[in-house]
Amino acid sequence: MTDSPIASALFPAIAPYRNGRLRVDDLHTLYWEECGNPDGLPVLFLHGGPGAGLSPKHRQFFDPLHYRIVLFDQRGAGQSTPLGEHRNNTTQLLIEDIEKLRNLLGIAQWLIFGGSWGSTLALAYGQAHPECCAGFILRGIFLATRPEIDWFLNGIEWFFPETHARFVEPLEEFERGDVLQAYCKRLFSANPAENLRAARRWSRYEGSCVHLLPRPEAADEFEVDAVALGVGRLEAHYFRNDAFLADDQLIRDMSRIRHLPATIIQGRYDVVCPPRSAWRLHQAWPKSSFHMIEGAGHSGFETGIATALVAATEQFRQTGTL
Repeated sequence: MTDSPIASALFPAIAPYRNGRLRVDDLHTLYWEECGNPDGLPVLFLHGGPGAGLSPKHRQFFDPLHYRIVLFDQRGAGQSTPLGEHRNNTTQLLIEDIEKLRNLLGIAQWLIFGGSWGSTLALAYGQAHPECCAGFILRGIFLATRPEIDWFLNGIEWFFPETHARFVEPLEEFERGDVLQAYCKRLFSANPAENLRAARRWSRYEGSCVHLLPRPEAADEFEVDAVALGVGRLEAHYFRNDAFLADDQLIRDMSRIRHLPATIIQGRYDVVCPPRSAWRLHQAWPKSSFHMIEGAGHSGFETGIATALVAATEQFRQTGTL
């Protein structure tokens, strides 16, 4: 461990004790891994994006002596193949993939941990399979509603005008009234070079806004091809399809998981997924624990957010509730 604030908030770095590839259809093959204690309490980590993929640091939110930590790259993300593939890629298919992985690993029930898009997928999965969930730790809530999608594409300009200007710079003036459609035209054209250019610009736009204070190195990481193709293409794909969910479905179907323990952690100054969504979720989930982290933005690796996430996993380890 280093002495940096974020490093001190996390558990030490670990390597998987097992990994593999799960073919889920004729097109997609998923990368998965297990870390920690093979006989420990199962926890499923759901990454953001869609399309952002895993980082080795994602393993470090959990006590490896206690937890059996399961992580996987969702369709089109990270080490899953094909990278950035939007065909056969829907929320319902991701839920099916989670069930295939759970059955492959012989897990009856697991704690669900997800941030940003990971919180969206966690809720959708939980509402489809509540009997498989021991509880939820959710961060940077995204309910996949049309106002949230519009905020990401247009509203962020109120806080990051120069970043948004770079985002829309390659678009013709007449296209800027529908940024999503303009980007989809480029991201899903028959020209791979055009796809990559658009994906890099989309992904850097998000990466430039995820922290409270500027971290240029984070934006650079989002522009790496292996990240950009997943984030750019899949976020646009899910946005143009309203995440394959009915209007406000995740709030309307809360009765299916309201009885389960949950912790909701939200950065006060999160401009990627503004706090109102987290508050709405908490209001629909009265028994949930709600933590607004002052001095934090969107990233799960903001010091205050990381500290709260680890505290939640430790509370569940010690008490079995949140």
